Amino acid sequence: MQRLYDFLRRHPIWVDSFWAVVLFGLSALSVVNLDGVRGHHGTIPGGIAVSTVLCVVVALRRRLPEPMLLLALVAGLVQLVLDIETTVADFAMLVITYTVATVGARWASRLALAVSLCAATVAQIRWPAADSGLLGQAAIAVFQTVPFALAWVLGDSMRTRRAYFAQLEERAARLEKEREAQAKVAVAAERARIARELHDVVAHNVSVMVVQADGAAYVMDAAPDQARKALETISSTGRQALAEMRRLLGVLRTGEHQESGEYVPQPDVEQIDDLIEQCRSSGLPVDFKVEGTPRPLPSGVELTAYRIVQEALTNTRKHGGPHAGASVRLVYFDDGLGLLVEDDGKGAPQELYEEGGADGQGHGLIGMRERVGMVGGTLDAGPRPGGGFRISALLPLKPAH
Repeated sequence: MQRLYDFLRRHPIWVDSFWAVVLFGLSALSVVNLDGVRGHHGTIPGGIAVSTVLCVVVALRRRLPEPMLLLALVAGLVQLVLDIETTVADFAMLVITYTVATVGARWASRLALAVSLCAATVAQIRWPAADSGLLGQAAIAVFQTVPFALAWVLGDSMRTRRAYFAQLEERAARLEKEREAQAKVAVAAERARIARELHDVVAHNVSVMVVQADGAAYVMDAAPDQARKALETISSTGRQALAEMRRLLGVLRTGEHQESGEYVPQPDVEQIDDLIEQCRSSGLPVDFKVEGTPRPLPSGVELTAYRIVQEALTNTRKHGGPHAGASVRLVYFDDGLGLLVEDDGKGAPQELYEEGGADGQGHGLIGMRERVGMVGGTLDAGPRPGGGFRISALLPLKPAH
């Protein structure tokens, strides 16, 4: 049945043609039966011809509403001039009135309304009902006018309803496009921010390498062991700087530059303790645990871990409610760093987390995903069973190639 319904919706002309054939059959029968009846006007050929034209009007009403309205009016005038009394085919007048009121041009809709209000009266004057006085004929005219008026009102209401739904669909599509554009802008801004931070990390590592190289050169002869350690530091720092540079090259950077010529290291994992103490002092209870054996991590991984915790705790303060609490788990694996941040607050729709930012510059989960993606990690965020919100991230210690 659903396939049949879809087929009929895709082929409205076939549906109208079917009903036109049915209407023609009924009209032909009525014309033949009325021929010879006392008081009947018109001939069989004339009645069949007019009925055929009106049935064509029904068949093509949705493809050519305005021309079919004019064709119906011509058929009605021919009936009046040739004295061909109304038959079942005149039901097409009612159908075309509804159609042009629904999908036709405004002038056609107004013309259909005017003709509909006059058609019954003109027909009653041309072919008055037998054995009816003036009052009876007026009542018949009014009674026959009501269906035409209702058909036009129904069609015009359908036009208004369709226009309203079309406006809603257009507005929804526009809002969806605007939301996609805002998300793209947010991603671009967050990537630019990440690029600036990675740029600072690389610059700091290079500065450390220069300082170590100067120290090694100074103690090369007097203290070879210290020089060897300095060279080892330069080697490890250089590898980190190279890894961060690869990530930096993968990020789109805006034309904004730091005005200061001195670069400072970005936050790392060790500063998460200070961040949590700040949250506790602001009234948010936070349970913090570190599992595994802490060890040095790539600067980009440390920066990403710090920002995720910062973003998650900020979202808890903003959306968790007055009595919310949070827990932070930092897990050192052999090949990665795991983060789990949960809260038991009332939570908020995930769209708010997507749009929020930890410090007014980020963009919530959009920023988290971008940061995690830059280091080749994975992020899982969503509501907790029973209330609250959970953010879980896994950051590999070696960048993905």
